[in-house]
Amino acid sequence: MSDTTPDSPRCPYGEDPLPSPVPLYGQAYKSDPYPLYRRMREAGPVHRVEFPSGIHAWLVTGYRAAHATLNDPRLGKNHALGNDDWRRRASIMPEPQHSQLQVHLLHQDPPQHTSMRRLVLDAFAPRRVESLRPRFRALADALVDRLPESGGADLVAGFAALYPFRVLAEVIGLPPELAERFDRDWGKVVQPVGPQDPGRPAYEARLRGLQAYIADVVDRKRADCREPGWAAPEDLLGRLVRAHDEGELSRSELDSMVFQLLVAGQEPVTNQITTMLITLLRHPEQLARLREGVDDPGRLARAVEELLRHDAAFELTTWRFLAEDGELFGTTVPAGDSVIVSLCAANRDDEQFPEADRLDLDRTPNAHLAFGHGIHYCPGAALARAELQVALATLLTRLAGLRPAGNPGDGLDELTWIPAVLARGVNRLPVAYDRRH
Repeated sequence: MSDTTPDSPRCPYGEDPLPSPVPLYGQAYKSDPYPLYRRMREAGPVHRVEFPSGIHAWLVTGYRAAHATLNDPRLGKNHALGNDDWRRRASIMPEPQHSQLQVHLLHQDPPQHTSMRRLVLDAFAPRRVESLRPRFRALADALVDRLPESGGADLVAGFAALYPFRVLAEVIGLPPELAERFDRDWGKVVQPVGPQDPGRPAYEARLRGLQAYIADVVDRKRADCREPGWAAPEDLLGRLVRAHDEGELSRSELDSMVFQLLVAGQEPVTNQITTMLITLLRHPEQLARLREGVDDPGRLARAVEELLRHDAAFELTTWRFLAEDGELFGTTVPAGDSVIVSLCAANRDDEQFPEADRLDLDRTPNAHLAFGHGIHYCPGAALARAELQVALATLLTRLAGLRPAGNPGDGLDELTWIPAVLARGVNRLPVAYDRRH
């Protein structure tokens, strides 16, 4: 199930040498970073880049280099390894929230990472996820039931922004009344702004609101755990609170893990639903073929893997650091400088994936890196896969004639991509359809 011709990559720098550092920001880049990534891969595996905050980093782009970097024991994730220059520009989440919300799994190294990760694995185990799949379908159907019967809708506001959080709340044991109180605007705390930015007061208000909410969640789960007869081994939030009370986690680690679950556990899935839908809407013949075979679990699973590879919502990894100066694929990287892997660039490497720019929903094998690799491989990967499969099957089955809003070919190129440094996605996705089954 593949296109006859690949998408034609174009580089914003043409044949000119790449600048140093390479700027990784702006709507042109966020809308389609893949031509630039191709140019960078062709020039070498490691490049000096600049982010909107002004911080410079070393970006790894090829598949083999990315795979090796994600497994390199010299590279640590703890922010304490960052040098003073990195800390001045990158640590822009203010105190006390930076110290209290930024010591979760993504910023830990063994042995602490190992013990913290062990606390969450059971809740996201593939067998448990599969047992919950009927519930996921019910949640997805309930949201589609609320969409207009015909005409169209914004599939972010009407579905993608709601579905992952409802699934997550059930999986981690978030009480319904607390789930109702969650403000999706808090998720924007992963899009920090600098101290002089006009949006800084709103950003800090989101942080304070989310931190107060996390305190309420912890208090509620602690009360639940003290109820006579409480024994819920699959209640992840309760298990984390109990781990803190028994001395396994500090209060900052507990709050950080709840923060990670509530934000990183849903926002990437929301974004991934949007990137998958945009890709399919840009390939209407493949969308139609997938709809015809959506009841085939194998075909649906292969399609989701290819859509993850073709345009992953988690575009770049978080920071990694060398404890001392070292070589990275022939490039000298100073200690404490940030090293980042472009998962999207690795997933479009022709050396690993034949005709990598081409969408092939039957591609196999498909060892993409959308969920990372190594010890920091996403612990919720099985859950994300199930959510994405259910979401696509529900939308394709129930929205007849699904297409971009407006005239054929219009709309998709006008989408505004979120400005988040690490993520890809859109906040609005207007579509049209003939009727809601």
